[in-house]
Amino acid sequence: MSRTLTARTVPVSAFGGLRAHRLLERNLMVYRRMWIVLFSGFFEPVFYLFSIGVGVGALVGDVTLADGSVVPYATFVAPALLGASAMNGAVYESTMNIFFKLKYGKIYDAILSTPMKPVDIAVGEITWSLIRGGLYAIGFMIVMAGFGLVESWWAIMAVPAALLIGFAFAAVGMAATSFMRSWQDFDMIQLVTLPLFLFSATFYPLDVYPPIMQNLTRLSPLYHGVEIIRAVTLGRFDWSLLGHVGFLVVMGAIGVTIAARRVEKLLLN
Repeated sequence: MSRTLTARTVPVSAFGGLRAHRLLERNLMVYRRMWIVLFSGFFEPVFYLFSIGVGVGALVGDVTLADGSVVPYATFVAPALLGASAMNGAVYESTMNIFFKLKYGKIYDAILSTPMKPVDIAVGEITWSLIRGGLYAIGFMIVMAGFGLVESWWAIMAVPAALLIGFAFAAVGMAATSFMRSWQDFDMIQLVTLPLFLFSATFYPLDVYPPIMQNLTRLSPLYHGVEIIRAVTLGRFDWSLLGHVGFLVVMGAIGVTIAARRVEKLLLN
């Protein structure tokens, strides 16, 4: 009784950002009876790997990297599919699901009647997206290892790299969702993510593009994520990786800030 009373009487700002785990507990309770839905996103990159990495790879053969080394096409494309899977999973979780909770389920209205703050909602939902993405990444890495597509023990770092991609896209996705007015607006999400999936050095090296396309590709967040995962799975490191990591960290931080402010504006004003 006293604990509940304390929680209700302490000012909301006193523990800002520290109650996001409550939202995680809520999501775990919801999905414990829908675990098939929770793991369904794992199969998408596996299907792509079989159809494109293995099937098309048999026709393409080997790929020459920027440093002159040669790797099988499946080994080249598999890390990119992991990065794309992290992007798609994060975007789906942070857009459609959150839009329903925000506009129709009114879940966040109920949450904000407690001492939780908008930043708790933003951090909690983004963290939940990372948990799902982490499960997918681990499962996909096991598949990659089983097919002999991992060339370095550093490949274990592909999991946190996938989480970084998920963080960046989940944060921006949630921020973008706060501006949407109807389900038709989600066509814009597909309009953005599809070109990112196709033109982020996902299926072929950057140097096959014309110079203008190379510069545009370097602006793609997914390109930076793919470069990180590809580097660690192949065991090839250089200082440019710090730039790729920094790009995604800044992107995620901006997304979290905008998402928290927009949720506060929509629900508290």
